[in-house]
Amino acid sequence: MAPAVRQRNQYNGKRELKKLSGRKPPGMGRNEEVPSNPNPADMGIVYPSGDTAFKALLSARFCAAIWNYISDCDETFNYWEPSHYLLFGKGFQTWEYSPKYALRSYTYLLIHVVPAWLYHQLLQPNRLLIFYFSRCLLGLLCAFCEVYFYKSICREFGVQVGRLALAFLVFSAGMFVSSTAFLPSTFSMYMCLLSLGAWYQRKYELAIFTTALSTFVSWPFAALLGVPIAVDMLFRRREIFKFFQWSLISVLVILLPMVKIDSLYFGCLVVAPLNIVYYNVFTSHGPDLYGIEPFHFYFVNLFLNFNLVFVAALITPAMLIIVTWLVPSKPRNSACLPYWLSLMPLYLWGTVFFAQPHKEERFMFPVYPLVCLCGAITVDAIQKLWFRFWVRDMERGTHYLTHTAPIMVVAILISSLLSVARILALYNGYHAPLDLFMELNNLSTEKKLPSEQTINVCTGKEWYRFPSSFFLPDNRWQLQFLKSEFRGQLPQPYSSLPHATSAIPPHMNDENREEPSRYFDVERCHFLVDLDLGVSTELEPNYAQQTDRWTIIKSIPFLDAARSHKFFRAFYIPGVSSKFCSYAPYNLLQSTRFKWGKKEVPSPTR
Repeated sequence: MAPAVRQRNQYNGKRELKKLSGRKPPGMGRNEEVPSNPNPADMGIVYPSGDTAFKALLSARFCAAIWNYISDCDETFNYWEPSHYLLFGKGFQTWEYSPKYALRSYTYLLIHVVPAWLYHQLLQPNRLLIFYFSRCLLGLLCAFCEVYFYKSICREFGVQVGRLALAFLVFSAGMFVSSTAFLPSTFSMYMCLLSLGAWYQRKYELAIFTTALSTFVSWPFAALLGVPIAVDMLFRRREIFKFFQWSLISVLVILLPMVKIDSLYFGCLVVAPLNIVYYNVFTSHGPDLYGIEPFHFYFVNLFLNFNLVFVAALITPAMLIIVTWLVPSKPRNSACLPYWLSLMPLYLWGTVFFAQPHKEERFMFPVYPLVCLCGAITVDAIQKLWFRFWVRDMERGTHYLTHTAPIMVVAILISSLLSVARILALYNGYHAPLDLFMELNNLSTEKKLPSEQTINVCTGKEWYRFPSSFFLPDNRWQLQFLKSEFRGQLPQPYSSLPHATSAIPPHMNDENREEPSRYFDVERCHFLVDLDLGVSTELEPNYAQQTDRWTIIKSIPFLDAARSHKFFRAFYIPGVSSKFCSYAPYNLLQSTRFKWGKKEVPSPTR
């Protein structure tokens, strides 16, 4: 690094540290001290300022907004589709949005829909641009929350842990997947960044309010992350009045307006968080109807998303105990939270959710930032141990970071390379559905399609990879479901009548029973989307081989996981993964039974 650049970075580092370690942050008691940490800038150690951190995080989140695929059909049908209905009057409805059950909240949807509506009214973009605009807004919000969390880490745990955590946040595949997903668990992750960040800065009012936002608006089970904050306030600080005061304020400011809005949309009194808790906890089946996973499911998933950082986070409590015993150091500032309390949210969350039979990747989203934090603390502990046992006595008068920087660099480098390899594997393997449905927008401009006719885009076994109606050119285009081997309940379109959100739709149940009313006649399909795995059944024929009925107009490779090597399908290695992975064509088929443009397509011979 050039001397001038290093000098400027050191100056920026000192200036930022002054922001991070002021005498008394808002919300702290009059006689309480701010946690003090050594000033690395005085030793020539460079670390990112808040502005630099924001630029890095925002770049990563915009990449996720553009390149990330939709990994969960719940995101499509429970959030993108109702949002499309609110914007354009057409979309799919799931049983959770039936007034009879009312598990979901329209208030949560409106937080995302209002900016999209303003964008649509001002610029009149096509629907695909609205989809990516919404994603970019989510990425922007995530970056803001992460910067706040990063500054709080620097204050509570030191800038060394802070810069490690920042590097893990920027590059991790887990944050890439979760940061721009339209899911309540992602919103809870944003609020977790703010609530824990506020807690680490002793801004208890903000910590309570953002925890309540997460609990009421997005996911009631996220209240679990606020338990350590409550323990700190009620039992350590004895601020009982402030805790209940701000809890009441949160109920009045958040929950009551939310109940009012949801009740207007559903046409009856609805408290969506209570309905979610009742269904998942107090019904005989709970969410287990939608599948159960073995105990090790989250271990595998978190390793894929965070690789060695997750392993480091698992052993953080043990590493802290070892460092306390073996590394002589000055006592930690009494104003700091004890480690067992400040890191409790991650392990409390893991204890509860690892034990649940029904497991999904998105259930871990709220604690993804804590995985990065705990991983950073472990790497820092390894550096201290290395300095304690491998640095000569004559050099121990210097700071441990001076002699252990290679450990930090190696940790960041290995975790980042593995994370990038994972991100590339996800993009190369699973991005085809989004690219294929984009082709429909090209067809609407290139072909002379009938202006008054409904155009049916059909799908069978690939129904759960539909990216949303935002990928359909306009309201004339309609996704239709073909009968397949799937035996659960599919969503159905919202009613075209006024006040459809408050009407109880027919043929819906809360037991995931198959509803035959969802299925469409394949003879009436204009286009069909299907994955050709080279196998077929009576209900899932190989449509691409029916050349007298279908013509392939677009085909994109899609990972055939069953025929691919487990490691190379999980991590993309340039020049190597292609030799060990198999890809199947993800096809957009056009029917030969309909007229397109000026020429008439001959009917197939029967």
